[in-house]
Amino acid sequence: MRALVVDHSAAGPIRFADVDEPVPSAGEALVEIRHIGLNFGELNYVQQWPAGAVHGHDAAGIVVRAASDGSGPPEGTRVAVGMAPHAWAERMAVSPASLGTVPEGVDLADAAALGIAGVTALRVLRKRSLLARNVLITGASGGVGHFAVQLAALAGARVTALVGSPERAAGLRELGADTVLTDLAGTTDRFHLVLDTVGGPLMAQAWNSLAEGGTLHPVGYSSGQETTFPSGTLFGFGEPRSIATYGDMTPTGEELTDLLGLMAAGRLSAPVGRRGDWRDVDDAVRALFARKVHGKIVLDVA
Repeated sequence: MRALVVDHSAAGPIRFADVDEPVPSAGEALVEIRHIGLNFGELNYVQQWPAGAVHGHDAAGIVVRAASDGSGPPEGTRVAVGMAPHAWAERMAVSPASLGTVPEGVDLADAAALGIAGVTALRVLRKRSLLARNVLITGASGGVGHFAVQLAALAGARVTALVGSPERAAGLRELGADTVLTDLAGTTDRFHLVLDTVGGPLMAQAWNSLAEGGTLHPVGYSSGQETTFPSGTLFGFGEPRSIATYGDMTPTGEELTDLLGLMAAGRLSAPVGRRGDWRDVDDAVRALFARKVHGKIVLDVA
């Protein structure tokens, strides 16, 4: 079968290859992949994977063989895959714990866009009550940001979306953002929760905008810049503020099912910056690295 594998050469970071068919264990389902979701992070950090490994974490498709131990969805079930290894192939063996059942009315391509981005946003925003709280989402035009703006608004938060340029602000108010900024210097608000995907100097700025008792959750560093906190910045009176690390790699099935339910109810939309055929992968990778795509890319495998 065909798959996208890790390529550490100058032609990389991924390439097409013919690979062996997956052999599911008793506790794994065999899924025929129809769509894959590309994230900037898994391409940017591809050096952490061995050359030739089937890459990718997010996809959607059909169960063609249920797990032989009786766990998980039956044959024929439409499913989304999130944060599971070796997803960018025509077929994959995967634990049912990493599968979410796709309801009728939800497009499989939209389901493929959830995975890393949707689950990351949901897990961070579930850390505290957001009702009537001020929430800041940095990098709000990206995949995680797109979901976080919607989910925070659904939870009753007052949402501020921060983007890198006016062009990237398009559609964020319709998703639930009360305020859209291109610079934190433009606000005097204090935030109870900051979900930061950018890192670098912006994260230090966001720390200075935290309310007493607030939490800063870094979930990425797309800027590629170092973060420096000036002397005295981490000292303060009042209720303690905190920085919370993120790296939750537990199975995603429960969260995927919750998010798919919101999609089915029309309360959550997928941040698909581009849809195309699997053969368009080279163009898609270039678009991601050039930051020409807002959100994420979903490619059709079929």
